[in-house]
Amino acid sequence: MTRLSIAKELESAADRITEVSRGDLQIVLRRAALVLRNVSGISLEPATADALDSIATEMKIGRTELVLIVLREWLETNPHPPVRTLDRESETDGTA
Repeated sequence: MTRLSIAKELESAADRITEVSRGDLQIVLRRAALVLRNVSGISLEPATADALDSIATEMKIGRTELVLIVLREWLETNPHPPVRTLDRESETDGTA
């Protein structure tokens, strides 16, 4: 679910508050809480977002925290050489 669809669902529930069952309202509010908890600056494909949300829920952490864990572990497991190395024996003209 996207933030936009959650917002529409909340607005719809607010518009017909007397008709919405307590159970349906709980579902809408829990979805909204999940989306708010997992707000991040990374745009993900829906399938990826769903997978991360599922794993994060299972681990009882937020999506952002899960992404940070995965990224850190990936970087520790797959070290990369520096992008650029300095050749100390080469001559330079003194400019950067």
